[in-house]
Amino acid sequence: MIPFVRLRTIRSLLALLIVVGITVFFRETLPRVNQTTVALSFLLAILAVSAVWGMAVSVLMSVAAMLAFNYFFLPPVGTFNVTDPQNWVALFAFLLTSITGSQLSSRIRREADAANRRRREIEHLYSFSQKLLGEGNVIQLMNAIPNHIVDSFESGAASLYLAEKQKFYRSGYGTLQLEEEQLRLAYEREEPYVDGSRGFCYGPVRIGMKAIGSFGISGAPLSRQTLEAVGTLLGIAIERARAVEQLSRTEADRQGERLKSALLDSITHNFRTPLTSIKASVTTLLSSRPPEAHQQQVLLEIMDEECDRLNKLVEDASEMSKLEAGEIELEFRPVSVQTLVETALAFCKTSLGSREVRLQLPPDLPSVRADLPRAKEVLVHLLENANLYSGKDKPIVVSAENNGTMVSLSVADQGPGIDTMEQGLIFDKFYRGKDQRALIQGTGMGLPISKAIVEAHGGAIGVTSQMNHGSVFTFTLPAARDSGERL
Repeated sequence: MIPFVRLRTIRSLLALLIVVGITVFFRETLPRVNQTTVALSFLLAILAVSAVWGMAVSVLMSVAAMLAFNYFFLPPVGTFNVTDPQNWVALFAFLLTSITGSQLSSRIRREADAANRRRREIEHLYSFSQKLLGEGNVIQLMNAIPNHIVDSFESGAASLYLAEKQKFYRSGYGTLQLEEEQLRLAYEREEPYVDGSRGFCYGPVRIGMKAIGSFGISGAPLSRQTLEAVGTLLGIAIERARAVEQLSRTEADRQGERLKSALLDSITHNFRTPLTSIKASVTTLLSSRPPEAHQQQVLLEIMDEECDRLNKLVEDASEMSKLEAGEIELEFRPVSVQTLVETALAFCKTSLGSREVRLQLPPDLPSVRADLPRAKEVLVHLLENANLYSGKDKPIVVSAENNGTMVSLSVADQGPGIDTMEQGLIFDKFYRGKDQRALIQGTGMGLPISKAIVEAHGGAIGVTSQMNHGSVFTFTLPAARDSGERL
């Protein structure tokens, strides 16, 4: 209050100085000036002051200007006596005109200030609504709302209270804490409350006509209309986040059921074939007319192969589930691409046999940051697939390329290629090409496992293929920060 009184006193003194300045100007420079010119000059100064400093100062200036006009410019000059009745009329007309003009000017100023304030509040509300739309998770939204209020309305602090959870969320800015009791009262009263003396504003959070909580703001005096709008926006944002989360949960459940069904179908199909072979072999061996010795040996070999196939299927499924659950810890270290490729080729030496493998590895390749056993597993899967799905006389090409922060490794074959529609499916668990299922045995888990391993390294894997011209599988690994580090 004291600074405001001092400011008004200073403004009043300045207004009186303006009156004195106009008076001295006309008295000293224009001694025969027309009285109408003086009155209009005073009036213009009064209107200017009222537009800038308000009604109270302009009224004081109006009275001072009337007295100065009477004393210095109306006969008899140098006294406050008025001998001509017309001069009384002129003085009162001047005072009435100046006060009326001051009132109108002050009203226009107040209305302009109010319009600018409403415009700023609307801009703040728009910015606030944009921030609310960026949050999709309910918990993240609750924690972010107070900070969004502080950022959007340039306040000192903000709090949110949700009655259902009896929980308070506070902004991370400023030390001023809004009172919890006032937040509860705003929720119970279901109407905004402004504590002007302390600079606090409280309002209910509504969904429709029902209050679900309240919010508080300090250091940013807002109108009741703006508080109501903020509460409505908060209610809509919370309800929207809940609906989006519920929809996502429902969609995840639906996708999960579809995945379970697909996995069950795939596992049933993959288990049925080896079990059928084993069952047929055992039945033949236990029949009343057992086969000859060499036939028994063949049947036992079939049983052994099919058992290995079942074991491989179980191992792949187990490894895939561990990768997806993050239960496999990777030990990253710098690995040269040459070492990675040579390790994978050594592992595939028996399965590749005499097939030609061409290496296209630039000498200046940086090392990659990788878990060598797991990265080798990816390359082994791609090499074995290329070996299975291309003719024995066709070479396999292994190449690498430096892409700055990543290193790309590719395995190219000259097989039948992959249909465009299937290129997006071959990395799904248990999926196998429709034209190759009956020709080549497999579990359909090699590529999904490779994808999970590559993504765990922070890379990506993909395929480029053209029917009857072969396929190129490419995966990326991050380049080691110190490519010159000794391995």
